[in-house]
Amino acid sequence: MARFDRYLLSQLLVLFGFFSLILVLIYWINRAVRLFDQLIADGQTAWVFLELTSLSLPSIIRVVLPLSAFVASVYVTNRMASESELTVVQATGYSPYRLARPVVYFGVIVALLMSALVHILVPLSTEQLSARETEIAESISARLLSPGEFLTPTDETTFYVRDITTEGEMLDIFIFDSSHATANVTYTAAKAYIIRTDRGPQLVMIDGLTQTLDLETNRLLTAGFDELSYDISGLIGSDEAPRRSVDNLLTWDLLRPTPALLAETQRSAQTLTLEAHDRFAQVALGFVAGLVGFAALLVGGFSRFGLWRNIMFAVFLVVLLKVLEGAGASLASEDPTRLWPFMYLAGIGGIAITALLLYISARPYFFKRKPSRTGARRQVTP
Repeated sequence: MARFDRYLLSQLLVLFGFFSLILVLIYWINRAVRLFDQLIADGQTAWVFLELTSLSLPSIIRVVLPLSAFVASVYVTNRMASESELTVVQATGYSPYRLARPVVYFGVIVALLMSALVHILVPLSTEQLSARETEIAESISARLLSPGEFLTPTDETTFYVRDITTEGEMLDIFIFDSSHATANVTYTAAKAYIIRTDRGPQLVMIDGLTQTLDLETNRLLTAGFDELSYDISGLIGSDEAPRRSVDNLLTWDLLRPTPALLAETQRSAQTLTLEAHDRFAQVALGFVAGLVGFAALLVGGFSRFGLWRNIMFAVFLVVLLKVLEGAGASLASEDPTRLWPFMYLAGIGGIAITALLLYISARPYFFKRKPSRTGARRQVTP
């Protein structure tokens, strides 16, 4: 690799890492604040908070990398142009295509990082995150069994347990159920157990009393019991395994879905294959993001007033690529079997825009009027 290529590539990578760190922190803090309030309300520990936020990082980084590559490319190109470094290099005979070579290397590095994220890290982290969220949601100690506290798992139910023994036996149970339209029912029991059945988790209360208040007649009916079961599957969740999401699957599984996988995800093979193409399209977008930013600033040449117009033009091109990405995904979803190539509309469009801008940069007088060859020549008289 030539010295200039190493210099420009090192500048791009340093700024790319810096902007990626800043953007990831912004996205991460925004998500962490909402997650922190939710977990603290459920009584979870700080370790669970760190675990869940760490598992969400690959998805955040996947979103941030193309934007960081674009910003780094625009920043480095603008700085080198303002300090006349690009002008000096071009004066030595470097064409715009030659100048873009280290930016292509940079795009390949970003594409490799994106590939590792979208094909491996994001599916694995998303699957683990879903499993942990399901585990926390179904955790009885987090949702229901907090000794000494009145809890409201639903708007119609209030639950209280005085204490829980090491064997899992609950002592002094109180349940208020207002889910019935015509009556409110209160359950009290000396002790209770939670058992797993085919109908879901059941609370078996021992030696207790039910008090039913008829809202229409305002009469209170009481009945004692030695043993009574109460369905709490709606309060703490069921034991059914959650259905796998498409985001949790590796790309290879999406490209070669088995009948069992189709039944589990309840998606068609064409839909899963389209999701795999979407991941490859994200990799392509990461490759062209930096090239578009570099070419948009290079086409402006040297200017004593700066390249702010070219920077705005580069931002417009990125917005255009996102529009193409959305339009391509919309078209491909109408007929995934035949229209899946539209998923790569943004990547192909970015390469075409870069090639066009570099072509114009190599011809400084592309938009200027050429001198007329038919004009009359002046006669020089002695």
